[in-house]
Amino acid sequence: MPLLLSIIILLIFIIIIYLIIFYNSVISLRNQVKNNWSQIDVSLQRRFDLIPNLVETVKGYISHEESILTKIADLRSSWSNANSISEKAKLEQEFTSSLNSILAIAENYPDLKSNTNFLSLQEELSNTENIISDSRQSYNEIVSTYNTKLEQFPGNILSNLFGFKKEDLFLVDNENIRNNIKISF
Repeated sequence: MPLLLSIIILLIFIIIIYLIIFYNSVISLRNQVKNNWSQIDVSLQRRFDLIPNLVETVKGYISHEESILTKIADLRSSWSNANSISEKAKLEQEFTSSLNSILAIAENYPDLKSNTNFLSLQEELSNTENIISDSRQSYNEIVSTYNTKLEQFPGNILSNLFGFKKEDLFLVDNENIRNNIKISF
């Protein structure tokens, strides 16, 4: 009887240790997901903060393209009100499309293309886009790791028990963004 009791106590101890390890590892992954999202959020906010300067620089040159400038201002306002990752991802895609329109239109204005403020802002935006891309990749990698841990057995049972929920990937839903840009001279 003491041997059976010792085995039962040992099994209970092993199960408790496993639960603690599982719980702590999921908490660690969830915090990494939040941290990676905050890196994206900071980079996207930086990009949105650069926009008023870009709009002011461009406004004098492309006044007849007012609809694009208005759309960018509206998207910037919507960004601060967005709460979920999917809302922010959708706004980010719309913004990228509008920003690309401004940069494409700028090609028709040689004075604007040579304006030092415009060139400086274009450089800053380019650097910010690279940071966003890297942050998005890092975020999606940690979200995939986190979600896999929650979906694998016995993690799927334990994640439900502890109330852990899957996180959304930062996805591109716009087919135009996925397609290669065609440049013809």
